[in-house]
Amino acid sequence: MNKNPEVQEARSTADTAKLVLSLFILVGGIFAYYYLSDLHAVIRVLVVIAGAVGAVAVLYTTALGGSWFKYLIQTKKEIRQVVWPTRKETAQTTLIVVIAVIIVGIFLWLIDMFFLWAVKLLTGQGG
Repeated sequence: MNKNPEVQEARSTADTAKLVLSLFILVGGIFAYYYLSDLHAVIRVLVVIAGAVGAVAVLYTTALGGSWFKYLIQTKKEIRQVVWPTRKETAQTTLIVVIAVIIVGIFLWLIDMFFLWAVKLLTGQGG
């Protein structure tokens, strides 16, 4: 890292300008979609995609954008290391969850019925 405050300030100003430019490119692509309403929809969508790609390209050149992309690369590496459950384990876990939800639902229904009975008894309503 460069400890020179003048260089850091210039880099920060340049990064801010690039971030604003990136935002303008993205908004410009979206604006062009509506402005070019007489063109075919596929062309309009391609203009929006081009604006998004251009905005990401400019964003990548900033310090903030570079750190985001490094984070995404590290996240991709971590996802590769995850041990995913087998199909059998997934089915068994799903079955356990469904059974637990049914049991808890029945229990809460019984509690609700008890409270309804108690309120009717205490208020003297119901026949």
